[in-house]
Formats: sequence, structure tokens, C-alpha cells
Amino acid sequence: MRLKNSYFYTLRENVKDEDSVSSNLLVRAGMIKKNSAGVYMMLPLGFRVLRKIENIIRDEMDRTGCQELQMPSLIPEDIYISSGRREGFGSSMFSLKDRKGMPYVLGPTHEELFAIAAKMQIRSYKDLPFSLYQIHTKFRDEPRPRYGLIRVREFTMKDSYTFDKDEEGLDVSYQKQFNAYKRIMDRLHLDYKIVRADTGVMGGLLSEEFQALAPIGEDILVLCDSCDLSSNIEVAACVPSIGFSEETEEEKELVETPNAGTIEEVTAFLKKDASRFVKTLIYTADGKPVAVMVRGDRDVNETKLRKMLGATEIALAEPDVVIQVTNAQIGFAGPIGIQCPVYADDEVMRMKNFIVGANKTDYHYMNVNLKDFTLAGSGDLRNIQEGDICPVCGGKVHFAHGIEVGNTFKLGTKYSKALGLQYLDANNTLQYVWMGSYGIGPARAMAALVEQNADENGINWPKDLAPYQVCIVVVQMKDDVQRETAEKLYEELENKGFEVLLDDRDERPGVKFKDAELIGIPFRITVGRGAKDGKVELKPRVGDSVEVAVEDAAEELAKLLK
Repeated sequence: MRLKNSYFYTLRENVKDEDSVSSNLLVRAGMIKKNSAGVYMMLPLGFRVLRKIENIIRDEMDRTGCQELQMPSLIPEDIYISSGRREGFGSSMFSLKDRKGMPYVLGPTHEELFAIAAKMQIRSYKDLPFSLYQIHTKFRDEPRPRYGLIRVREFTMKDSYTFDKDEEGLDVSYQKQFNAYKRIMDRLHLDYKIVRADTGVMGGLLSEEFQALAPIGEDILVLCDSCDLSSNIEVAACVPSIGFSEETEEEKELVETPNAGTIEEVTAFLKKDASRFVKTLIYTADGKPVAVMVRGDRDVNETKLRKMLGATEIALAEPDVVIQVTNAQIGFAGPIGIQCPVYADDEVMRMKNFIVGANKTDYHYMNVNLKDFTLAGSGDLRNIQEGDICPVCGGKVHFAHGIEVGNTFKLGTKYSKALGLQYLDANNTLQYVWMGSYGIGPARAMAALVEQNADENGINWPKDLAPYQVCIVVVQMKDDVQRETAEKLYEELENKGFEVLLDDRDERPGVKFKDAELIGIPFRITVGRGAKDGKVELKPRVGDSVEVAVEDAAEELAKLLK
């Protein structure tokens, strides 16, 4: 591509309303442009990178025997109501009505439609297994779009689905897709971890995530120093770090703690360590209040709580709800006499003589024990912390941050039961189809690559994913020898199959060099004063330049690209 008469621009300064390295550089490189919060234009250079990522995904999907199709984005709302997921998506689903008043949504995901399509194929066990996929647009009304392409409202996703007659067949299909995902991540040159995760609104038997490691990542990954434990913090199991207390139980004592409504304030006031306190937090589970007890230096894991309660939605209770169930101001909640069910984390079950809120403003109880209140249940309800015991090997865990670029789900029969997807087995008996679901975000993978491969000069794409492999820079366009040498080299490289960018703009050489680095072109050929002697300069994006003969440039470039 010749730059002079092409759509091409770059920005010199950082972009004020972009909050990540990747979004700032992609905007500055003229690859994306924000249209509104969480919605981006994919401009020509960025679109080339995105297509390369998608082509790798297609190649590996086709290799598994998965067939590509495309589903609509405009979907009758009744389909999600039938599957039981409309309520779970809530306000994150874009909804509208047509001129006849029929309710529709913009598809946030397509499990239901794939199940409906599968019903057209499946009659008996002889029609299974098979798999389908698409690379298509999804819509989710994120409350806080951020980090450019990482958290958006409109995005492209590759989603695939497998259909099997039983769980054993699903295991085989799942492994085939899982292996394809590992090949995709490797071909994308991502530094990633595979972690166990919560099935969330998708439901099912198993969820695993492919997480690109990056400090900006929204997900906290739990890794072990001694074994291969790899988990999202949402589902990381906790081993109690304390044994059962051998203390003699004392009688509870009501003490005044004026204006001490936080753990920090009350620990300072009573001069006790936070580990001697038990926090009681009030949540609403599907609209009903519940109290959750964790040690004073721990945090509640809302995913674990939601699963224990079998709830669809979990949220911290509003202040008026807290006041209603405690009869006290915020900060003094406790389990004794509270007007809602109480659940305790496993560590609390091992404690004696701990301190809790008294459900009375400016008061706490000291020396509280399990006999002093009634529990509705207990279990692992806290977040694991760095340095905690590994639940697998007993080592120590540490954290990393990740960007979720792919996920795999064993859905089981959840959607087939909801939508009547059945087949006749060998005994002529109706059975439900077993499904798997598998997603990759191509644009999110693109952003993760930038996060992992940026430097002070711009983007440093892997050689096979850059928008172009080589940029020919003409130092002086008015110099006939330089211009003609560049044109001849451009045609030669293109004819030999290289992806070439010819910077034939009437700009200073420094501007051209900086632009080539910013947009991440792996190699630059500079045609300058040496052209009169048949020489050009060949330079990698990172590294030293070498002088080569014009006639050898293609051969030397081919060596470097290998």
C-alpha cells in the first residue's frame, strides 16, 4: 500500500479519554477510533490486524471440523425468556421493540439460537456429534466500558458450540476445542494462563478461561509457587489458615465503640488485631437480605456466596436495608439478633472469643462464640489472599492479573432441556443433547497483544500479525534515484508475496520513522543517499540496521521474517 493517497493518520500526543496502554496506542496509530462509550470504529490498519487474528481462529476451528455460519443479532426476547436467561442478563441486554410492539434484544451471546439450529439437524443419535461456529458481533450494555477494546458494548466474538449424545462425547468434543484454543493462543504469541473459572450466567458443568497476562487485566489469577494451580479468584478454594481455637469460651460483653464503624476504626479503638474481629456484611440475594460473616482481615467472595445460596443475583445491600435488619447505623452489624439469615465462612467456625458488631449504634460485642447466635449455613465464602495456603499442594499462592481472551464451557444439558433439544437413542428413547460452548474475543486478543508488546516508541506486533511486514521509507521524494529505487523495490517485494507499505509522503524522514515504529511494522527499509550506489538500509522494529544491496533486500528480508 502506498501511503500518499491512502487513509492513514497518526497522533503525536497521548489521547486524554483513553485509559489503557493499548487503547491509547491503537487510537494514536490510527487503528481504532472511539464512536461512543464502549463502541469503536475499526479503521483500515487495525482491521488488517483483526482479520489476521480471525484467520488464525478460522484455520484452527476448521481444522477441528467445526462449520462456520452466521446468526442474526436482532433476536426475539422470548427466546431468552424460554431459556431462563433473560432475567440473568438484566439491564446488560440491549432491548427494543419493532413497529408492531414485539420485544427484541441485540444478541449478547447465541447459545439459544445455536440450539434452535441444531434441532433442524438432530433426529437420532446417528446425527451426533457435530460442531458449529461463527465470528460475529455481540452487544452488552456494560455499566462501565473501559480500557478501549477490553471492556466494550459492541464487540466481535468467535463462539462455537458442540453437540453430543452423552457426557462422554462432550468430554471428547470439549478436549478437541480446548486443544484448538491452545494452538490459537500460541499462534497469537500471547503470554497466557489457563484457569478454572465460574460458569456465571452461562451455567453448566465446567468453565475454563484463557487469560492473557497483563497488569491492566481486570481478572485476578491465583497461581501457586510450587504446583500448577491456576484459578480465577472467583472460584479459588480457600484452606483455613488457622486451626480450631483451644481457648476457653468466655461470656460475651457489650462494649461502647463510639464512631467506630469500620474495621480500621474499631481495631484502633479496642487495640485488637483485625484477625480477632468478624465482619458481618449484609447482602441481598435475589432481593432478600442475608448476613455473611468473615474474619476481620478477609473479604467476602460474592461468587461463592451466590453459589451457596443458589441465587441469580448477589449485591451488597442498600443502606436502608442494612438499617432495617440491624436496627442500627451502618458499621455496627453483627449476627446476634439480626433480622435475616446468617452465613459464616469456614474460618469463623474455628474461632472463639471474637468481636462482632452489636446491631446497636456505637456498640460491639467482645468474646462472642458460635453458641451466641444461630447460623443458616457455613462454607468457603471468602476470597483467597496472596501468601495463603495452596489448596492443591500446601504451598503458597500468588496473584497475577489477566485479560480474559477466551473461555470454554461444558454446558451439559442446560440449554437442550430449556429449548427441547432431544434425540432418539439406540433404544428409541428420547434423550437430551449435551452441549459445549467456546468463545474467543479477537479484538480483545488484539488489545492484549498491544498491552504485552508495547514500548516507548509504540506497538511492537508479532511479525505475522502486524498490519504490514515491511515499510519502505523514501528519505527524499524529490530525489529521482531514491524514488525510483523505492518503487522498483516495492513492486519486487509485492510480487514475491511480502506485505509492503511504501511511505511516499512528502514528510520529514523522522516523521516517517516514528510512524513506522508507532504502528508496529516489524521491518523498515530506508531508501536514502546510498541508493545511488545500489544500497538500502534494512532495520528490524527493535534492533540495529544493516546496509544491503537493493538486489539482496528481498532475500535478506525473507530470512528475517522466518
